[in-house]
Amino acid sequence: MSVSVQSMTDRMKAIVGPQAVLTSPSDLMVYECDGFTIEKQTPDIVVFPTTTEQVVQIVQACRELNLPFLARGAGTSLAGGCVPVGGGVMIGLARMKKILEVNAADRYALVEAGVVNRWLTEACKAQGLHYAPDPSSQGACTIGGNVATNSGGPHTLKYGVTVNHVMGIELVLPSGEVIITGGPVEDSPGYDLTGVTVGSEGTFGIVTKAWVRLTRNPESYRTLLGVFHSVDDATNTISDIIGAGIVPGALELLDKLILGAVEQAFRFGFPLDAGAVLIMEVDGVNAGLDEEAAKIEAIAKKNNVREIRRANSEAERLLLWKSRKQAFGAVGRLAPSYCTQDGVVPRTKLPEIMRFINQTSEKYQIKIANIFHAGDGNIHPILLFDERDPQQVQTILEAGFAILDECIRLGGSVTGEHGIGVEKIDFMPKLFSPDDLLWMTRLRNAFNPENRCSPSKMLPTSGACPEPSRIQLTKPSRRASV
Repeated sequence: MSVSVQSMTDRMKAIVGPQAVLTSPSDLMVYECDGFTIEKQTPDIVVFPTTTEQVVQIVQACRELNLPFLARGAGTSLAGGCVPVGGGVMIGLARMKKILEVNAADRYALVEAGVVNRWLTEACKAQGLHYAPDPSSQGACTIGGNVATNSGGPHTLKYGVTVNHVMGIELVLPSGEVIITGGPVEDSPGYDLTGVTVGSEGTFGIVTKAWVRLTRNPESYRTLLGVFHSVDDATNTISDIIGAGIVPGALELLDKLILGAVEQAFRFGFPLDAGAVLIMEVDGVNAGLDEEAAKIEAIAKKNNVREIRRANSEAERLLLWKSRKQAFGAVGRLAPSYCTQDGVVPRTKLPEIMRFINQTSEKYQIKIANIFHAGDGNIHPILLFDERDPQQVQTILEAGFAILDECIRLGGSVTGEHGIGVEKIDFMPKLFSPDDLLWMTRLRNAFNPENRCSPSKMLPTSGACPEPSRIQLTKPSRRASV
């Protein structure tokens, strides 16, 4: 890096103050990775602005000093989206955490990028509203991060992902210019710049504010827990529920391995001998919900459900969802490290991909737990390993990439909500033609012409030059070829 760390530090301290700048190695190590812990790179400096004006000044300074930069929210990304490839300046948005407006009449809120997802729903509770996208990391992840990766969550089967709920954004471009796309209206004329920015993984600029749509709370819920002997029976139930024209609020599957960890953590009463459990929830107007729940029960019985339980109170329902949403935290009981994949397949292909995951577990001699948004066909196989062993890291990467290749073969994709980040760049040419990637690159260059903002993310090309993946698999091991 041509500029000295000291001159960069002095410039940043002048903008945000000395207490909002981190430079010591021990402090920077905290920001070397996100939830994808296999890929690590420490930034040269971490800066915490509190206003859009400060973000603008930081970006302008980076431009003058020819430094790369990227934004970070809570660091819950699971694909390396927060990894500062090449070092540079990390702009932490966690202190931009104001809910600036909640408009119950027009059903929208204006929030800063560092607002934690759950805070917004809590702030709207008294008005009978909520923010529908609810990632499993809802208690920690930020709205800005959700916008970057177009996050999903358990209830997006019915309500849609982040892009369906973002009405407008304030975006600081890599030039330092501030633009506003969309706003607190149902639709805006012209090109959908808001839609194209949501899911761009920070490669267009830094989102500092967002207008988001608020959703009326359902009048009532019916929450069922189906206990199955096998994953096949559970996944067949999912296909049949959707095929019957029922659109549940959520359909979530947990397999036997993850059930043990969740039960040990939360004592919900999950049957530890079950092959899988399926959380099935319908919501809406109270009239008709009992009929929908009865139809779901009948479908589950047709698919050999062993037992069906109902949440008989709001407390039971919330405990069930707590067990689901905090399941990833419970995985620490199973192994020192884990890597979560994020493939998508057509719902009817769920039995096939689950069988492939089991075969992969046997082939590579690793444990794989499964918990996923089953109604969307969005799988989250959790590959268990010990990060301190390089051979295990290699094996996990090979196994995970094999699962994603199979998702593509079955007509799916390599991500449903985690994004591409640095982890999955090599899969982009498998999903898109060279012309598709060229036009994506040209679109990025319209916002980020020097590729200074969040470089080496998402796209395998920079201009016309290939960017090699930072995750390099060595020649497959003997174990991988068995």
